[in-house]
Amino acid sequence: MVIKPAKKKKKAIFLDRDGVINREVDNLKSINQLRLLPYVSQAIKKFNQSGFLVIVITNQPVIARGWIDEIELQNIHKELVNRLKKRGAKIDAIYYCPHHPNANLAKYRKDCKDRKPNIGLIKKTAKDFNISLSDSFLIGDSTRDIQTAHNAKIKSVLVLTGHQGKDKRFDAKPDKIAPNLVKAVQVVLTA
Repeated sequence: MVIKPAKKKKKAIFLDRDGVINREVDNLKSINQLRLLPYVSQAIKKFNQSGFLVIVITNQPVIARGWIDEIELQNIHKELVNRLKKRGAKIDAIYYCPHHPNANLAKYRKDCKDRKPNIGLIKKTAKDFNISLSDSFLIGDSTRDIQTAHNAKIKSVLVLTGHQGKDKRFDAKPDKIAPNLVKAVQVVLTA
């Protein structure tokens, strides 16, 4: 009998999309609205070089509201990935939740376990990529993101871009605060 050694678990950076990677526009519905924040490609590239998987997890209620469909969202994500790739940065995966409890479209109307601050998306990525959550970080711009990190028992970094944690939806305190994603790299790599 041959016993195979267990695969080493990977560490990941979970990133919220809007307000962290790209400019917050309150319900991004078009590629034309997609604007990368300054220096995010350099930050993501540093995470890549440091051995972290970079995974975007994002709520996308624009689908539930019927403002765009999933094909249009996937096209926005392809454009995002391509823009970063041209600058030497790699997104390993994008996971999104299209549901909302008050959706306009009945097929997306539900309180989904994937919708942040629930941790369904994080559980899926951990399984899909063999991720060690205790060695991972979630970086976001809202208290919803920070609450998601707490719920998943992941270290959190609040960036002061996008909502800057001023949404006040949850009483969640981040482990660390950084002015932007570039500075968040320093926080993570020195943690």
